[in-house]
Amino acid sequence: MGIYLDNAATSFPKPKEVATAVYDFMVNNGTSSGRGSYKKAMQSDYIVYECRKLIGKLFNFDNPKKVIFTSNVTDSLNIAMRGILKENDHVITSSLEHNAVWRCLKTLERDINIKIDTVECSKDGITNPQDIKKYIKKDTALIVFTQASNVLGTIQPIREIGAIAREHNIPFLVDSAQSAGAMKIDVKEDNIDILAFTGHKSLLGPMGTGGLIINTDIDIKPLKAGGTGGDSAYEYQPDYYPNHLETGTSNVSGIAGLREAIKFLNKEGIENIHNKEKELTKYALEKLETVKDIEIYGPKDCEKMLSVISFNIKDKRPEDVGSILDQKYNIMLRAGLHCAPTAHSVIGTKERGTLRIGLGYFNEKEDIDKLVEALNNL
Repeated sequence: MGIYLDNAATSFPKPKEVATAVYDFMVNNGTSSGRGSYKKAMQSDYIVYECRKLIGKLFNFDNPKKVIFTSNVTDSLNIAMRGILKENDHVITSSLEHNAVWRCLKTLERDINIKIDTVECSKDGITNPQDIKKYIKKDTALIVFTQASNVLGTIQPIREIGAIAREHNIPFLVDSAQSAGAMKIDVKEDNIDILAFTGHKSLLGPMGTGGLIINTDIDIKPLKAGGTGGDSAYEYQPDYYPNHLETGTSNVSGIAGLREAIKFLNKEGIENIHNKEKELTKYALEKLETVKDIEIYGPKDCEKMLSVISFNIKDKRPEDVGSILDQKYNIMLRAGLHCAPTAHSVIGTKERGTLRIGLGYFNEKEDIDKLVEALNNL
């Protein structure tokens, strides 16, 4: 099967319960949720509702109706940003954003003249939350931050940023693409108004799943309108959740898999998962330092980062190294800009890119040993 080290892009393998649930639903049910009163359709409704409850509980949120399902975190972020921001609004964001945030903001800057300020961070990707205060203006309509960089792994001070946002009555949107499932997230204690998540990374669910937790009363204008299975005679998108932001046929097979993924996480324990991945990260950082001519980016401290490590080998193109690792050693990791050019600007690799290791719960120290051996053989 090879050694898979690209969990920052998507987790693999998935727990077997996830694949079984998707298969079982498609073979033995296959009905739409919210579209019928017969038994199988009611079973679909229950799958979706229970998954909402499980996700809410995972993030300490107790209103399943405001757990919104989307197709991925990019979809979630677009719904939130485009649903909140109006012409000439001002936004504050980090210097490390994925294109899921950055391209959306730049498109809105071009199309409706929003203003964007990015908060500086250190070369290790560490942001001082107090720096945000100097960017706040009367027309600041949103603060949006990634919780952990997909290039450097650096964990951002979300709780402190959220407190500043609350103090100034500014909505706070958090991109948890790298953090959901990999560390404890508490939308109440962390002062998060809107949490955007994806199912297919550290939540260990299927692709095509994701969502929003709406921990605020702010109005979010729907990005789409269409059938919701209810109030069909009403000519406009409903104003109540979850229908306000959900339309069209749900990915119930994917949600069935995500439900089992959340159950798996609960059984294993988020803290146990985080501790194992933290130990793997510490071990990887130590072993990688033994590779000749290596440059490792980011904080290089497992207490300040999740299990994402970017590096380069002197005088070698990351794409070439990645190709050799794949073809000769059957080791899979990512090479390039990782859809986050702003983060590469911070570390000076925007032209070159990096190699990226994304460790996951199912990796072991032996995987790292084999990677380091391969790198030393190059």
